[in-house]
Amino acid sequence: MIINTTDEMETLGQQIGRRLRGGEIIELVGDVGAGKTTFTRGLAKGLAIHDNITSPSFTINCNYTGRDGLTLRHYDFYRLSDPGIMNLELSEAIVDPKAVVIIEWGDSIVDVLPEQRLVININYLPKQGREVAIDCPEKLAYLVD
Repeated sequence: MIINTTDEMETLGQQIGRRLRGGEIIELVGDVGAGKTTFTRGLAKGLAIHDNITSPSFTINCNYTGRDGLTLRHYDFYRLSDPGIMNLELSEAIVDPKAVVIIEWGDSIVDVLPEQRLVININYLPKQGREVAIDCPEKLAYLVD
């Protein structure tokens, strides 16, 4: 699908966010400026989170409390070539049934990520917006139907 504006990217995130139940892992793949944080901002709205959502590039992760006792755990591994202790923290977050885990720049922790995760590829197309491709395992089909 083609996303033309930041509002459309937020809307996509919000639509998916409304369907989240907890225990979902979402990997966002895209270059700097592709729209990963914009998508996450929308997803947070779908979880009834009203905090200012920013990219955790320098802090590595941010946690937000949402509806129904769910926690959004947003990780950004852009600055880490070796995740070290973050591997342990991420492993714990992934098995938390009340957590929704968003991961940006997951290449360095791919061995920790479960196969059953939603992968959203965002590619910037000059003068055309963003091309978004969603790889969704059957287990998570309720997020994108």
